[in-house]
Amino acid sequence: MVPPAGTQANPQQLQQFLSSVLSQRGPSALPYAEDTKWLIRQHLLSLFTTYPSLDPKTATFTHNDGRSVNLLQADGTVHMPFHGVTYNIPVIIWLMETYPRHPPLVYVNPTRDMIIKRPHPYVTPSGLVSVPYLQNWVFPSSNLVDLVRELSAYFARDPPLYSQRRPPPQVSNLNPSPIQSQSSIGGANSAAAARPYSVRPSSFPPSPYGSGRTQSQTEDPNEVYKRNAVSKLVDMVHTDMAEMRKVREAEVEGLFSTQAALRRREDEIDKGLREMRGEIEGLEQQLQMVLMNSDILDDWVRENQAKTRVVKDVDVDTAFECVDSMSKKMLDCTAADLAIEDAFYALDKALQESSVPFDQYLRNIRLLSREQFFHRATAAKVRAAQMQAQVATMAARSSSHYIT
Repeated sequence: MVPPAGTQANPQQLQQFLSSVLSQRGPSALPYAEDTKWLIRQHLLSLFTTYPSLDPKTATFTHNDGRSVNLLQADGTVHMPFHGVTYNIPVIIWLMETYPRHPPLVYVNPTRDMIIKRPHPYVTPSGLVSVPYLQNWVFPSSNLVDLVRELSAYFARDPPLYSQRRPPPQVSNLNPSPIQSQSSIGGANSAAAARPYSVRPSSFPPSPYGSGRTQSQTEDPNEVYKRNAVSKLVDMVHTDMAEMRKVREAEVEGLFSTQAALRRREDEIDKGLREMRGEIEGLEQQLQMVLMNSDILDDWVRENQAKTRVVKDVDVDTAFECVDSMSKKMLDCTAADLAIEDAFYALDKALQESSVPFDQYLRNIRLLSREQFFHRATAAKVRAAQMQAQVATMAARSSSHYIT
């Protein structure tokens, strides 16, 4: 499908053509994502506005695996300044299914009197173009206008096409008719019909292969077919290698991520093991202390059991003797205070169980509280006296130390 005549001179018709083909539905719909069709339309409008020598079309593209799909293409010429002369390089720019997220495919489309330079740094023998702009395609900043500008610059450095020498015309008795050479140079998926271009110099740069032959320039069709088949196979191998490389790189990146995660886990496990070893050492030390204290207590129990066999009747109150009268008084007050607390607890429990009448409960609480108050007051006085005696003792010791 091609746009109506005059699309180059009428931008409105060009917009209508692109809107029509991009809005089709059903089996004839173009295989582009819906969220990218508007951007594709803008890219093509900018391209045809900047470079009117390129025409928008829809055509059938055949993949290397045999699949055919209807795609948009820009078919025309790219200006190439070379030695002060501007040449027109015929190209076809295919917008693949994943465009614009991925770069388009660009083929040079030599006419019958052109041949592709071999070797060329950016053009394969099949006509496939691979310039750095395509290899570094970045969505959504990359576009077709910048691509064509880069193509023109790289082609100007090293022209990809050369004019093919024509054999001398044969003169007959009738009207003279020049015999043109038959050349089947082309690329996979770029077999578009050659057409004249409006702006074009008389000839392309001379061929670098020399022409010392006086024989006919017609090549053997078998050799041409063989050469094209080899070129196509080479392109397929390169494509498969590139895809395989991408897959392997993704796998390697995944393995690197897994390796980093495993290293982090290894560090965490090592840290946990060190902490557990530290805890084990601390527990072993505590166990040794407990065992040592247990042995000391066992010895003390055995020693005191021997003493209890000697003394039959032991008074619990006299089992521990205080160092002085104040300490004994403090012990008595503290024991009485704690005993009254136990009595309070027993009375509370009896009241909850309704074992004691409420008035009797209050009377007992009042009496015990008064008694507890006196015991606590006495304990406070004894504690103050002990502190005063301790301070006096420390002062006497310090004074005697200075005297000596």
